[in-house]
Amino acid sequence: MNKGYAVFCDADRHFYDAPHRLVFGEAETGSLYRAATLPVPEGWTSHRTGDWLALRPLDRPLPSQGWKIHVSAGLGNAEAVLATVREYCLERDVAFKFVPSRYLLHQRNAKYADRSASGKFITVYPADDHACERVATDLAALLDGEAGPYILSDLRWGRGPVHLRYGSFTRRHCYDEHGELRPALEDGSGTLVPDRRGPVFHVPDWVTPPAFLLPHLAARAAVTVEDMPYEIEKALHFSNGGGVYEARHRSTGRRVVLKEARPYAGLAADGADAVTRLRREREALEKLSGLACTPEVLDSFTVGDHHFLALEFVEGKPLNTFFARRHPLMEADPPAERLAAYTEWALRIHGLVERAVAEVHARGVVFNDLHLFNIMVSEDESSVVLLDFEAAKPAAEGGRQTVANPAFVAPADRRGFDVDRYALACLRIALFIPLTSLLAVDRGKAAHLAEAAAARFPVPPGFLDEAVREITREPSGNPPGGGAQAPDRRPDGSRVRPGDGARVPDRRPDSSRVRPGDGARVPDRRPDGPRFLPVEPGDWPAARDSLVRAVLASATPDREDRFFPGDIAQFATAGGGMSVGYGTAGVLHALRESGGPRCPEAEERLLRYAKRPDSGTPLGFYDGLTGVAWTLDRLGHTDAALELASLVLEQDHEALAPDLHGGTAGIGLALDALATATGESGLHAAALRCAELTARPPRTSPRTTAAGAAPGTVRTGLLHGGAGRALLFVRLYERTRDTALLDLAAEALHDDLSRCVRGASGTLQVDEGWRTMPYLGAGSVGIGTVIDDYLLHRRDDDLDRARRDIVRAAQATFYAQPGLFRGVAGMVLHLSRTNAGGPGTTRQDVRRQVGCLTWHAMTYRGHLAFPGEQMMRLSMDLSTGSAGVLLALAAALDDRPAHLPFLPPLPRPHEPAP
Repeated sequence: MNKGYAVFCDADRHFYDAPHRLVFGEAETGSLYRAATLPVPEGWTSHRTGDWLALRPLDRPLPSQGWKIHVSAGLGNAEAVLATVREYCLERDVAFKFVPSRYLLHQRNAKYADRSASGKFITVYPADDHACERVATDLAALLDGEAGPYILSDLRWGRGPVHLRYGSFTRRHCYDEHGELRPALEDGSGTLVPDRRGPVFHVPDWVTPPAFLLPHLAARAAVTVEDMPYEIEKALHFSNGGGVYEARHRSTGRRVVLKEARPYAGLAADGADAVTRLRREREALEKLSGLACTPEVLDSFTVGDHHFLALEFVEGKPLNTFFARRHPLMEADPPAERLAAYTEWALRIHGLVERAVAEVHARGVVFNDLHLFNIMVSEDESSVVLLDFEAAKPAAEGGRQTVANPAFVAPADRRGFDVDRYALACLRIALFIPLTSLLAVDRGKAAHLAEAAAARFPVPPGFLDEAVREITREPSGNPPGGGAQAPDRRPDGSRVRPGDGARVPDRRPDSSRVRPGDGARVPDRRPDGPRFLPVEPGDWPAARDSLVRAVLASATPDREDRFFPGDIAQFATAGGGMSVGYGTAGVLHALRESGGPRCPEAEERLLRYAKRPDSGTPLGFYDGLTGVAWTLDRLGHTDAALELASLVLEQDHEALAPDLHGGTAGIGLALDALATATGESGLHAAALRCAELTARPPRTSPRTTAAGAAPGTVRTGLLHGGAGRALLFVRLYERTRDTALLDLAAEALHDDLSRCVRGASGTLQVDEGWRTMPYLGAGSVGIGTVIDDYLLHRRDDDLDRARRDIVRAAQATFYAQPGLFRGVAGMVLHLSRTNAGGPGTTRQDVRRQVGCLTWHAMTYRGHLAFPGEQMMRLSMDLSTGSAGVLLALAAALDDRPAHLPFLPPLPRPHEPAP
């Protein structure tokens, strides 16, 4: 799970949105610091950039780069620190920027915030090294005694909140060694190079630290872990609050888990920092000492400012690991005996967890963070241990949840033991269909998931109904922490049954459920079928019409950064909200391909953007300008498309990655298509130049895969790997008939296949070191998609065998997400397009896979919609959301099959090749 998505959930109930929009949209409520509401002084200018509010004297231009000063602060002293720094900078004409609200500062320092940006509250831009020394010295004196988190990317000045880092002052960009667009600064020769902004202090090779920094560098080097009584063997996990490590006691050799906490960092929802939460964990575990279901506390100590807790090392693996091993829906058509065996296992495991939670409750402690990753199961699966008690609280406090996994986060009305009861109810459903993160959007989905699980698994009557009642019920009204029983039991241990108490939701005569508290019907089961959804995904064209209405209803024509809501990638780069992958261009392509109506307002917005793209917008197809140009041409705006293509051609492509997503393969494909459509021969030549760049030997430095993949893994698949390169070579071969291009395509496809492994069921998937990936974007299905196109032109028995094993990877009954590039929709598109033939590719098989989208389906304003990446909010974009599902359904079900760019429908096995 990418926990960076959580911060994008606060600003909108339905969609991911930038957190600063919540703040600046409510200035009158007092959420901004006073400094952010004061008038701009005469002779100064101000502007907002994302989370920052910047002020600069008009007669003092900023240097392009140098030593910048960062000031950190805690939530309690931030207002005072900001007032001091603001007054100092205004009096001395020193440019600065700051995070303008308590909410944004909280999010910047939260547990799963970006570690490289954590702690940065105020940035001060000195004119030169001499000024830097003076300003840092003055601010350190003025802020002496003020607390603030240590900024991991910086050098700390003394022991206070002042830090320094060498970096860029102005907005400049370049491509790094992996072809990714990054903030830039000039090296010693004047060449733009990436401005490294990781969570470790770094001085560029060509920069000599000024003498005034030497004492602070020496102080930093003096703090080590050598004197610690434990030797760290490996890191298990990092968050903004610190790390979790496997270690051994230096003298006894005992294996332990070390938990690290940084002061004032890693804030929970209640503002508690990592040190406070570590103390809470120690106190809770000491209260629970002696229980077999909780680890023992062994030691606690500090190193520098960092606090450590040594815990008993618990053998076993997280419940999520056993779940992934055993779940029968990872197969295409699991037999009844497999479903029954799994059901028996899931019920037994839930019983073990339920008893463990009851034992914790019996000692007056609320766990507060129960989920699949915090439950350690023994290797023989006979026992469980609950881990990670940093959010635990005494039941008598009746507190709310402050740290939570998105799939198990309790509603705000739950207190005390009710928080754990809610999580146990979610676990009942998640053990069968792990999509409970959708409950954050609509708790009515619980009944829909329960019904889907009951239709597949032989679950005893009432087991899932009890979960739905607990998830959808009103607050209990009992005193906080009122009892130590499991969530569906009374104090005497007897189970609560339907009709036994006033809090159990009743049913109407037509069997629809009643949502407690508001009289609304919980969409569950009726005689004429499930009613949670307005239409089933497979009911074409009604599904198309409903999806189109949802997409158009979500439009925000008044916004400049996006027109349709999508993934958080919309906010990661300039122009992200207009792109093919995550923004307006991709949605318009899906509408056009599926036979939906045009959206003139969105087209006009895209045309305005094309005339004046944002500085720093990537050049690529899925992430940038080339994709916008291609889309405009497909919509009939050829002149605007050619003008934008000319802008792309003016840029240097040498440093770009060779991939389809943002690199030369995607640019080459788009330019070649534009050339064919417009007759501009110069674009054909530019496409061939892109092919030359794409065919260059790969860079020797390792690349990191998509979010969540193991560092150092070479990227593989359609969007970022060899398959995308091969697609360019195949399409250019079809125009030029140059067989050398087919040679390059074969080499790229075999290179991707070399990083695939076969699973126990014979499926072929991309090996990322710690997981295998079947998906269309970065998995084996994307490779198989291009193999299909290649084999139309040249026989290759190895590739033919591989694509048939890849087809099997697209037939699992359950995938975690519905999206096009990382979910079910991509499997639907591939199975409906492939000409491999054989089991799994018939129209009935495709229909079965379409039906699996029902589990992920949601509603937006009464219309069919789908969640995006991480399943915490809806998305309307092509890569992750509803537009991608719309495209896949049109490819599978429409009489005129839709298709992805550069991947038109293929002849079926009985048809002649084009």
